[in-house]
Amino acid sequence: MSRPPLADYRGVKQPRRSSKPGAGARRPARAPRNAIRRLLGDLLLVLFVAPALIIMLYRIVPPPVTPLMVIRLVEGYGLSKDWVPLSEISPNLQRAVIASEDAKFCLHHGFDWEAVDNAFERLQQKHRRVLGASTISMQTSKNLFLWPGRTFLRKGAEAYLTVWLEALLPKRRILELYLNEIEWGPGIYGAEAASRTYFGVSAAKLTPYQAGLLAAVLPNPLAWHPDRPGAWTRDRAGTIEARMNDIVFAKGTVCP
Repeated sequence: MSRPPLADYRGVKQPRRSSKPGAGARRPARAPRNAIRRLLGDLLLVLFVAPALIIMLYRIVPPPVTPLMVIRLVEGYGLSKDWVPLSEISPNLQRAVIASEDAKFCLHHGFDWEAVDNAFERLQQKHRRVLGASTISMQTSKNLFLWPGRTFLRKGAEAYLTVWLEALLPKRRILELYLNEIEWGPGIYGAEAASRTYFGVSAAKLTPYQAGLLAAVLPNPLAWHPDRPGAWTRDRAGTIEARMNDIVFAKGTVCP
């Protein structure tokens, strides 16, 4: 049987092939990328706004717990904490912590730039002991929101939170938060718990020397003991007690 003649396709117009890569294939969807971008944007917005909302809440209600308290619980320490208003904390202790930790507390807006400069100069000169430049406002921000440590990330977050704290809270409330949340020993937080643990009195009944001892151990409350002070702690407490006279409250109010 003879085969049919082969068709001559010369001159027949062939369909044009697309030169675009991936033509005919489904384009990758952009929806996942857009969703990730929206998620990141929402996350940044929350990180920006949430601290302000929480700080505004803390203007009215006491903080229930802090990150440091949780960390110490995991490490095996207990949790002793009794919130009291600033009016029930001895002015002796209020003066003592200002004299020892932040003498310009009533004057600055969260940052003592002179202390920062001094600390930076000592760091450049490679001093073994660099004096801290953290104000009471900065320490309060750290105690309320952050973890212990000296990383640049934590210090940056601390500075950002301090701006919000100073913008949204009066000095009286900042000091009240500080004195109720500060770590004063293994599992001991706040002036009331510290006063009763170490001296058997309420925070309202602290003497000037007892207040000086409590302020003296703040740089290292896990190692130093106000009820069993060493020579250095006693000397520091005496210095703080002398400086307390320079902290004057107008009509019993801090930072008039």
